Amino acid sequence: MNGTNVSSSILQRLAGELAELTPEARKAATYVLENPRDVGVSTVREIAKAANVKPNTVVRMARQVGFEGYEDFRAPFREAIRRGAADFPDRARWLQDISKSGDLGGLFADMVRDVMANIEETFAGISTDNLETAARAIWSARRVLTLGVGVNNSVARNFTYLASTGMTEFHAIPRPGSTPVDDLAWADQNDVLIAITCKPYRSEVVEAVSIARAQGMTIIALSDSPASPIVRMADHGFVVSVDTPQFFPSSVSIIALLETLLSFVVAVASDEIVERVETFHARRHQLGMYHTEEK
Repeated sequence: MNGTNVSSSILQRLAGELAELTPEARKAATYVLENPRDVGVSTVREIAKAANVKPNTVVRMARQVGFEGYEDFRAPFREAIRRGAADFPDRARWLQDISKSGDLGGLFADMVRDVMANIEETFAGISTDNLETAARAIWSARRVLTLGVGVNNSVARNFTYLASTGMTEFHAIPRPGSTPVDDLAWADQNDVLIAITCKPYRSEVVEAVSIARAQGMTIIALSDSPASPIVRMADHGFVVSVDTPQFFPSSVSIIALLETLLSFVVAVASDEIVERVETFHARRHQLGMYHTEEK
């Protein structure tokens, strides 16, 4: 959701209480964590119906995290919507104009709106302290494995390629002809796993994170909900917004977050990373990999 610090902290608190809730209350909490935008615009009965629970279950869930009832619980989410709309009036007017352009203008407006909203919402819920802590874990690791399958495989490989210009033990998994579990066989507490999956969560990624946790690896997870199984198992979990009018989840905020994380790694690294990047690019120039105009 657009979110303020208040609504984000409620979601974090709710995610932390998830294991302590009754099965029915957990269903309600999971729905809220995965659909926080609905809270500010829905009644208790609407949320209960969407989560397939009774209204009093939703009320009990709200009380579990310190509120008197659902209305008190909903208030910060309503405020988040109000504040978000007020912060970007020029953007809203621009999108209104685009949507009236005819033919594919409405779809174009929806795509542009969601791309910007995904970036905004993702970074609104992430602190620099958490990014710095994850970055230091990456820099101090013996080896870093980045796991993504399906659409996230190319995202993981792009991130690994960028990181490899300055770090030598960065690997995208699964490797060709392998499986994520095979690639984790010799990993231990000296290594970091960066895992990416969004709903519907890929079973091989969830399984790999579970194995990595058992082997003592440090886990950095990127997913679309605090209730995501990989975020709940992670040492450093980051929730990304992937909304889109299309059938596929958007990768924009995932890529942006990974690029930001990499910039933090470079910032906290020792001076040798600068020398490595310079050497890497010098060699590419020497090998004629960059086009130059003849004089």
